[in-house]
Amino acid sequence: MGIICHNRNIGSFLFRRTDPPFFLLAPVSFLMPRYRITVEYDGTPFVGWQSQDNGPSVQGRLEDAIKNFSSEGARVKGAGRTDAGVHALGQVAHFDLKKSWDPLRIREAMNFHLRPDPIAVLNCGEVPAEFDARFSATARHYLYKILNRRAPTALDIKRVWRVQVPLDFEAMNDAAQVLVGHHDFTTFRASACQANSPMRTLAKLDVFRHGEEIHIEASARSFLHNQIRSLAGTLKMVGEGKWTKAEVKRALECRDRKACAAVAPPYGLYLIKVEYPEENRLQPVSDRNSDRD
Repeated sequence: MGIICHNRNIGSFLFRRTDPPFFLLAPVSFLMPRYRITVEYDGTPFVGWQSQDNGPSVQGRLEDAIKNFSSEGARVKGAGRTDAGVHALGQVAHFDLKKSWDPLRIREAMNFHLRPDPIAVLNCGEVPAEFDARFSATARHYLYKILNRRAPTALDIKRVWRVQVPLDFEAMNDAAQVLVGHHDFTTFRASACQANSPMRTLAKLDVFRHGEEIHIEASARSFLHNQIRSLAGTLKMVGEGKWTKAEVKRALECRDRKACAAVAPPYGLYLIKVEYPEENRLQPVSDRNSDRD
């Protein structure tokens, strides 16, 4: 038997005695704490960030670590879906848990269960439910490292792109500036890129020399698939004297993937940092009592 509620302001509604109170009908995600983590990893042994059927992924290993300490099957969502072999010093991700945990304990527990994989959770904190590691980001910063010498590397195998021919980094930096700004980057994105639009605003593209290394630093709100590696491969051609600044500009204006130079390998690329609005800044977790945990 129902109870009829008559109210001239809201009309007539029928409630059953078995209906739960309205405050229990809130979405589950509203009741679940959300956590944000900053992650560092060597991308060499992984098929990329995203979980795939053909091998281990960074996302998959993080989810395994969470399940091992919490017994929950949380889904980890990252700010950037790095390709196989690409590294990160400051990847950001978020996930929801049913139970509330001390962020320090989450960090320590995840790092324990991630061993011996080359993944480290650097920081962890609870964030508002509306925070999204991917869509809340206001800027992403990448670094591409070229080792410019004849001798091979013993310590940075699969962490730099070795180019034996001397490169003119000043010419590379000069040519890079024609790519800065809001452009159609069709030439510099993968043919299989799933982005709805090739339009992107490249806020920064600078080239520096640090001893035997040449660093290409790129910043934007978002990037297209293979965009930075495509730009790095093109700028390398400029450094070798095979392309000019004018040819880089023509390739951009051509809006044709075939006009791009050979794409640089993934292992020289690093996701350095992801930025968020001030209200989403994450304070480092304290290492209090870490020796006892």
